[in-house]
Amino acid sequence: MNDLTVKSLFECKDNYLDSLFDKTYPWEILASLAEFVTTLTQKGLDGFSELTEGILIAKNVKIAKTATVIAPAVIGEGTEIRPGAYIRGNVVVGKNCVIGNSSELKNCLLLDNVQVPHYNYIGDSILGNGCHLGAGVICSNLKSDKKQVVIHAGKDYPTHLRKVGALIGDGVEIGCSCVLNPGTVIGKNTTVYPLLALRGGYPENSIIKTNKDIVLKNKEKLCAE
Repeated sequence: MNDLTVKSLFECKDNYLDSLFDKTYPWEILASLAEFVTTLTQKGLDGFSELTEGILIAKNVKIAKTATVIAPAVIGEGTEIRPGAYIRGNVVVGKNCVIGNSSELKNCLLLDNVQVPHYNYIGDSILGNGCHLGAGVICSNLKSDKKQVVIHAGKDYPTHLRKVGALIGDGVEIGCSCVLNPGTVIGKNTTVYPLLALRGGYPENSIIKTNKDIVLKNKEKLCAE
């Protein structure tokens, strides 16, 4: 995978996010996310109301009584936050998303129509439009040696961040119980088989069966970089 740019991975459909998406690489979005969410919740946003201080919600948002949402956070129209979900702050969730049972989010951006419905951890990550994570998918965000995350995708990309989870392009489907190791980047419209541990960059429009068995959806076989 050679193109890790924001433009290659995501389509920004919400004008209020434009200043986030003027970056070259997605980990640059993560570096500025906390300040962005804090400023946004302080200024307010058209079409959103304040649930409590520092938490903005759009219309038709459903939040279960046993869910926990910690400021600052912005929750888009039609999103459902189910029982036991835990949103830990510095989070933006787009329209018509599902944050499910025992799923935990912190310092992350979910674009529109994302589903993280069962036992998912989303830390320091970006999930593109229409992404779906199967039950138990974990976006691991911290290396065991606690050093900065370097993304390996054709060449090395230093992020200058200690915490980077997964950067998942629009339309990606991740199978159950996968672990996306720190700095995993998955291109648009790719499907990942269950029970895999991924690291580095993976191409768009592909099927990842194992780390060494990757097939483009036009049937050309590849190997991960």
